[in-house]
Amino acid sequence: MHASAQQASSETDTATAPGGVSLTGVSKRFGEFTAVEELNLDVQPGEFLSMLGPSGSGKTTVLRMIAGFENVTSGSIQLSGVDVTAVPPHARQVNTVFQDYALFPHLTIAENVGYGLRVAGVSRAERASQVGVALEQVRLSAVADRLPHQLSGGQRQRIALARALILRPQVLLLDEPLGALDKQLREEMQIELKQIQREVGITFIFVTHDQEEALTLSDRVAVFNNGRVEQVGTAREVYEFPATEFVAKFLGLSNLIPADLSRDGVQSSVRPERVRLLEADAAATAGTISLQGSVAETVYTGPTTRFLVDTESGVRVIAERANDHHPSAESAFARGDRVRVEWTKDHASRIG
Repeated sequence: MHASAQQASSETDTATAPGGVSLTGVSKRFGEFTAVEELNLDVQPGEFLSMLGPSGSGKTTVLRMIAGFENVTSGSIQLSGVDVTAVPPHARQVNTVFQDYALFPHLTIAENVGYGLRVAGVSRAERASQVGVALEQVRLSAVADRLPHQLSGGQRQRIALARALILRPQVLLLDEPLGALDKQLREEMQIELKQIQREVGITFIFVTHDQEEALTLSDRVAVFNNGRVEQVGTAREVYEFPATEFVAKFLGLSNLIPADLSRDGVQSSVRPERVRLLEADAAATAGTISLQGSVAETVYTGPTTRFLVDTESGVRVIAERANDHHPSAESAFARGDRVRVEWTKDHASRIG
């Protein structure tokens, strides 16, 4: 088979493979308000895609349209190569996990997980078998006979996940499911969730406004703003090479360097960890962009210390240093110190 024919065959297989999702020209309007505008987005089978953006950016509306809970104003949605734009929610091979676990308080964990199978008329013996597998997947087989109130928040979230997975959807939609958990538990659940997704091999589409969460979990991230996707790429791509000023500012800390201070004469983005902080009288390193200034503020974060430097060029630059010195040692720079900040051309990403 010729290379071109192989490529065409591969694209066709991807479009029709179970779990592939394709949104073409999708818009959603509520009266005069446009929540989503002309969205084109493809999700690969078995992919973990995070839709990241601030409140009101349209990401949850997109999730609800994929689920069928919201009608599409214009455009089309395909699931595994089949147009489901007008298909009701119960007839789509998708399931949704919300931030609210919505477990039945009077049913045991096993009964909660198997509820969907019971409604579908699956026999008791087959339900018991599938529930056992589902609980094993989320590592909670030992709590099958307990009631929801006897579990922690993280355990209840995993039960909600098992209840969704047991119906074997082609796509699992997750609407900020970790939002109600405290920071430590949330971070633990992020790792659990990614491991579960890899094991079951189901397409996950995850909505979050937490940048770190999106970077931790995702094969790819779609960054939303005002009903549009500003950039789609791997976690590394969207962080290291932001395509727009919004992505650079929203996805972590970033220094936006104006065109007149950039080597290529265009606005660029430099992440704080790429900025070197030197003594004011240190010679500028060859091949770098170097600015003089003074430390306006220091921020101790635990793993790092951030230095906010007001440069003589009128630009405030944030430099970040790992706290890899002895714990009792003070930082080398304090507020008011004269310093030099510099970064290499390769560490500056062009914006626009």
